Amino acid sequence: MKNYRKYFLIPAPPDEVYRALTNPLSIQLWTGEKAVMSDVAGTEFSLWNGSISGKNIAFEEAKNITQEWYFGEQIQASIVTLTMHPQGNNTSILVEHTAIPDADYHDISQGWEHSYMASLIEFFEE
Repeated sequence: MKNYRKYFLIPAPPDEVYRALTNPLSIQLWTGEKAVMSDVAGTEFSLWNGSISGKNIAFEEAKNITQEWYFGEQIQASIVTLTMHPQGNNTSILVEHTAIPDADYHDISQGWEHSYMASLIEFFEE
């Protein structure tokens, strides 16, 4: 198992970033795919046409999102925590993804950088 940790700068305030990450209509705008999402702990979510799915664990509006991501029959939970901090008119967001299966680490880390966060940054730059 491997862990991923990286900061990203999103060109929007934390409350707007939080809404873009938790509102299914907003998610559809920046991913181009329908999403199932709620900011209620214990609910299931699905992004990018089901290529990312899991369970929502905890939310602190405009500050923190914690989720469990599913990887097949993996016994240990893969946990994603997105921590948002204001930085001027922007948001510094720390992505921490723990317990990534070794075989999936490269694809997951590239996905965070080149798909997930890149799409979110591009959404707010337009």
